[in-house]
Amino acid sequence: MSDILTVSSGLPPTLDWQLAGGSLAADDGLDSAVLISLFTDRRANDDDVLPEAGGDRRGWWGDSYNPDNKDRISSRLWLLSREKQLAKVLTRAQDYAEEALAWLVADGVASRVTVVASNPRMGLLALDIAIDRPQHPTARYRFERFWNS
Repeated sequence: MSDILTVSSGLPPTLDWQLAGGSLAADDGLDSAVLISLFTDRRANDDDVLPEAGGDRRGWWGDSYNPDNKDRISSRLWLLSREKQLAKVLTRAQDYAEEALAWLVADGVASRVTVVASNPRMGLLALDIAIDRPQHPTARYRFERFWNS
């Protein structure tokens, strides 16, 4: 499997494609899939508390084209942008990341996805992710982002 290489930069992460020799760079698809899954905004559920007034429930355009409401690729991590650093918020971060990456197991791309959320220091949320894939070494990712509040 090959896909256009998606890279992230900055905080909050901005996703972009990369050029290689005058054309779009490619990867095996997993790196791009993980970035898109975690850092595009899933539409908030009706019972989610929004971080800002105004009622914008967001939502990634890519999820709009899938007729199965339970098959979403994007994440609700954006809902945590103004949360305090509490254990229950770390649990939600872990849950949201697992939810965003669950499709990898459902579609047979991975046999298991493990997520650990932590606060390595004040104002920082870290996600450590391990993705087990058949016939591949375990892929490991670490994402860190500063909290706004």
